[in-house]
Amino acid sequence: MDIIRKELQNKGFYPFVFLFTLLVISALFQSCEQSNIFSDKDDVDLGEQFDKEIKANPKEFPMLDGHQDVKDYVTKMGKEILNSPKIKKRDIYPYNFQIINDTIVNAFCTPGGFVYVYTGLMKFLDNESGLAGVVGHEIAHAERRHVTQRLTAYYGVSALLGFMLGGDPGVLAEVAANLFVGLAFLKNSRDDEAEADYYSIQYLKTSKWYPGGITFFFDKIKEEQKKKGTTPGDLDRLLSTHPLPNDRIKSVNRELGKITPRPDPTKGLYTDEYQRMKQKLP
Repeated sequence: MDIIRKELQNKGFYPFVFLFTLLVISALFQSCEQSNIFSDKDDVDLGEQFDKEIKANPKEFPMLDGHQDVKDYVTKMGKEILNSPKIKKRDIYPYNFQIINDTIVNAFCTPGGFVYVYTGLMKFLDNESGLAGVVGHEIAHAERRHVTQRLTAYYGVSALLGFMLGGDPGVLAEVAANLFVGLAFLKNSRDDEAEADYYSIQYLKTSKWYPGGITFFFDKIKEEQKKKGTTPGDLDRLLSTHPLPNDRIKSVNRELGKITPRPDPTKGLYTDEYQRMKQKLP
C-alpha cells in the first residue's frame, strides 16, 4: 500500500490515470474474499482509538475498578492462549485483556488485539474452559482482522482514496468515532463467527483447556432460551453481535470430531478454580 501511495502522490501522475488505477484496485479488492486495505499498524492504531472511546464512555462501558486478582486471572488466561503456535500476530499486536463491570453477557475484541470481557459473561459461564473458548474466539477476530476486512468492504473506493493519498493523521480517529456510534464495530457476520469458532478450537488444542470450550458457552445460551421460552434480555446484545445459528454449533462439533483422539469434554474444564474466581466478582 505504501508503494501505491507514493506512486499516486507523484506530481506527474495524471488524474484520469489515477482514477482508472483506483477503480481497478477497488475492483480487485472487492473480488477478494478476505481483502483488507489496512495494515497491521492501522489495526493497532484503530484499536487504540476504540480504547480511548471506550474509556471516555464509563456509563456505557464501566470498566472494572480494583479487583486486580480477577483482572490478572483473565490476563493470564489470554496470555496462555496467545502461546498457541496458531497465533501469528502476538509480536505485532499489543494484546491486552480488560474487564467491563456490567451484567451484560458479552465479550468483544477491537482491531489490534484489545479484548474486553464483561463480568456478566464471567458469571454466566460455569467453568474456565468456557471462558477460555470465548477469549480464544475474540482473539481470533483480531488475528483474522475481521473488523478491518468489513471496513474495507464497507468504505470501498472512498476509503481507498483516503488511505492511498494519506497525509491525514485523523482518518483512523474519524473512522473509530463513526463506528463507535451505535456499536457498529461489534456486529460480526456469520462467516466471521464461524471462523472465530474454528480458530478458538485450534488455539485451545495446545492449551490445558478442553479445546471445545466455546461449546459450553453455546450450551448455556440454549439452556437459558429453553428455560425462559425466549431469548432473555441480557442476551440480546450478545446475539445481535454474535449470531448463533444451528449450523455454527454443528460446525464446531464437526471440527472437534476431526481431532484424534477426540478430546474428552469432562477434562480440562477447571470448574473448581473458576467457581472460586467467580466468588471474587463484584
